[in-house]
Amino acid sequence: MNINRIGNTGVAVTDIAFGCSGIGNLYRQISDADAAEVLAAAWGGGIRYFDTAPHYGRGLAEARLGQFLSTKSRDQYVLSTKVGRLLSPGDEMAEADGFVAPLPNDVRYDYSGDGIEAAFAQSCQRLQTDFIDILYVHDIGCYTHGTENRAHMSDLLDSGLDRLQHLKDRGAIGAFGLGVNENQVCLDIMTHRPLDAILLAGRLTLLDRSAEDELVPRCHAMGTSLILGGVFNSGILATGPVAGASYDYGQAPDDVLQEVARLQEQAHGVGLPLPAAALQFARHHSGVASVLIGTAKPVSLMRNLAALELPWTDAARRTFS
Repeated sequence: MNINRIGNTGVAVTDIAFGCSGIGNLYRQISDADAAEVLAAAWGGGIRYFDTAPHYGRGLAEARLGQFLSTKSRDQYVLSTKVGRLLSPGDEMAEADGFVAPLPNDVRYDYSGDGIEAAFAQSCQRLQTDFIDILYVHDIGCYTHGTENRAHMSDLLDSGLDRLQHLKDRGAIGAFGLGVNENQVCLDIMTHRPLDAILLAGRLTLLDRSAEDELVPRCHAMGTSLILGGVFNSGILATGPVAGASYDYGQAPDDVLQEVARLQEQAHGVGLPLPAAALQFARHHSGVASVLIGTAKPVSLMRNLAALELPWTDAARRTFS
């Protein structure tokens, strides 16, 4: 693993990270033992940066990750989680937001300073720590909130960003930024406050390079590190253009299938399977500090780590530049 610094902070991360949505029972239920097994596989593979969120199983992923990391020295790993959702005790449920058998918690959005600090404290308790290396504001923007986003943005700009800075100044967090699925909200917030990092899902991939238009140059100019999630665009860059392939959490339309077929042919032309090309493209993009691999299966994790061992040749760089 290579080690990259986050912005101008003292936080440094492995350039491959483990994303914890899968251990929060995303789409399928796994046991605590299964979660511990895949986390151990990530640790054994050299990953030392773990990203989670209250959203993942309504606290379940944080609790499982906290239990696993409780056996490790705190200076051996980097941890990020997210704020914007506050959890409170609720009823048991079979499924919520794609997570099967989540913890029995209700959720409400709160991007105010008080809401952010309360969510931070809750996460620290579940994660069994008093320090979070990177704290992301989760899912702010119209992609998630639609017309309700105006009120959430007002809360964030009025008091939320100041509270994040306060948490950083007092040493409770090492860095802060956004964890989102869209470019524009990042650009909007960066006009108000510099960010240490942006965890961007699905907008800087082999298939969707929309972040290159404005966001990547802005990050370069402001010293903001990019952490990339969703580098397979929810599946299609892993499976290829097969019938029923998933693209951005829905079925891929014909034009996307055609474009992925073209990318797959290009990847094969430089000696790479399509998933390996997708991972390597993300890993080697300028300004990218880390790439998230999210899975609940050790075999999938090891397959992706093996793909990252394949050479990213000059021919591959030229082909996908």
